[in-house]
Amino acid sequence: MPDKATLERARQDKREGKAPSTQAGEFIREEMHHIREGKHGARSAKQAVAIGLSKARRAGVKLRPPERGTASEQTRKSAERDYEKGQHSHRSRPSMRRSRATLHALQSEGRQAASHTALSRQVRSSARQRSSAARSAAARRAARTRAR
Repeated sequence: MPDKATLERARQDKREGKAPSTQAGEFIREEMHHIREGKHGARSAKQAVAIGLSKARRAGVKLRPPERGTASEQTRKSAERDYEKGQHSHRSRPSMRRSRATLHALQSEGRQAASHTALSRQVRSSARQRSSAARSAAARRAARTRAR
């Protein structure tokens, strides 16, 4: 379950008309914070980001699952399931057993996944997969939002 502050920050982003990926960024930020403070670990920066995205989808952020062919079938199915769960208001309580098992599994993982080096490496590798035009367009969009 995400912290109340995280949910509020994501709602604030939505009110300001920011993109779903920006809203989801709040959940990823929370996940990195959990890893850094020692609540649990992660196998890689990629896994830490995936946990954050899953939480965001389940919390109701309208972040579409990846298209067919862009991610593995298992990832896609998982994202679709999370997205559907978040879009319906009926919420059943999460299984305590499953939650505890997940937490115990993550507690045995390392804490290096949330290090600045690991995040930098992950961001650079994912940026490298994008086309030059896409990177340029993203930079142009970012420049437009820069404070004057």
